[in-house]
Amino acid sequence: MQFQLQYGKSIIPVSVPDSCSIHILAPKSPEPSASALAILQQALEHPLHFSFPEQPIRSVAIAINDKTRPVPHDAILPPLLNWLEKRGIQQKQIVFLIATGTHVPISSEEYHLCLPEAISQKYQVRSHDADSPDLVYLGKTHIGTPVWVNAEFFNADLRIVVGNIEPHHFMGFSGGMKTAAIGLAGRETINANHALLLHPNSRTGLFENNPMRCDVEEIGRMMGVHFALNVVMNAKKEILAAFAGNPLRVMEQSMPLVKDSNCVKAPECCDLVIASAGGYPKDINFYQSQKALTHAAMLTRDGGTVILLAACPEGIGSRGYEQFIAGMQSHDEAYDRFKKQGFQVGPHKAFLVARDARRVHVLLKSEIPESDVRRLLIDPIAEPQAAIDRVLKSLPANASVGIMPISTITIPEISR
Repeated sequence: MQFQLQYGKSIIPVSVPDSCSIHILAPKSPEPSASALAILQQALEHPLHFSFPEQPIRSVAIAINDKTRPVPHDAILPPLLNWLEKRGIQQKQIVFLIATGTHVPISSEEYHLCLPEAISQKYQVRSHDADSPDLVYLGKTHIGTPVWVNAEFFNADLRIVVGNIEPHHFMGFSGGMKTAAIGLAGRETINANHALLLHPNSRTGLFENNPMRCDVEEIGRMMGVHFALNVVMNAKKEILAAFAGNPLRVMEQSMPLVKDSNCVKAPECCDLVIASAGGYPKDINFYQSQKALTHAAMLTRDGGTVILLAACPEGIGSRGYEQFIAGMQSHDEAYDRFKKQGFQVGPHKAFLVARDARRVHVLLKSEIPESDVRRLLIDPIAEPQAAIDRVLKSLPANASVGIMPISTITIPEISR
């Protein structure tokens, strides 16, 4: 059987013998019921648990994701800006804040990668800096996370977050408060929140009892996020639904749709899983592509193999990750050192990789130099088909093989 898997902005064909027990796990991809514009306008005109403030609004801050997230800003932002304009908000009152989290701040020359040029050239745009001396301190969450946030966002009269909702490998789901609570937070805040990664409930598809996500919701409330506009997309990145209004209500309405689409049942764990991160921008670097490995490993039996296709044109994507893993000899060493030294963003990727790679064999097809891949303690491959054939030679003819075309957003549910 042949498959076409996304790889960056191209396609890689692979084939698996029909004698294998093949399980294809991919999100459902229903067709939109209406145009994106109609879906967004309907959401904006019927916001959930939100009333536009009666007091005069002098400033509006809109938090948007950076270029590593597949958010269709060209579809979402024009209806939002029109909605604001109808309520008396002028262009000069609005600022877009690119929610980079701990990623390197975006230069003005790259704003067009995050925003439609028609917007980036007309509106104020700034990139968040997690290490800025101008962050505002708001106190601590109930579990002790110190909350440092972007001052311009916090001081705006109306604070809006924009994004998409899909499974997140340890935050449960993307979207809602997270765009601001992590994307516009200080490094100390993000490190403290992400330290909850070690909790067993910090996992994909879990919201209410996920300690990381609960902390994010509290951070967002402390920031005073007023309004969220989030979309749910199908596998073709078409907008299926949009929800606007109170950020928590938006999440509550969105998550059942995401679970129905992205949680996919499989009858068994597989000997071999061939997974694509889903193409650009989900595989823009390995830092982002690691999310696909989390889900692929969930489908893989102990001692099995994951072949991950992720172009990673921007390399590894984290200096902290590279420095942490340098010189290590095994994933066990990385796993143990991370737990001993305490949480840091960047090194946490080494922990997440190690958590899976201690149990399954990971092969990576990417554009990262092979020597750099090996430094991550991962085996690079040049030809995916040759690697597939090599792995299958060591397995029975009826070996179980999983195919995950968009592993980043596919949550496997094993029946037995």
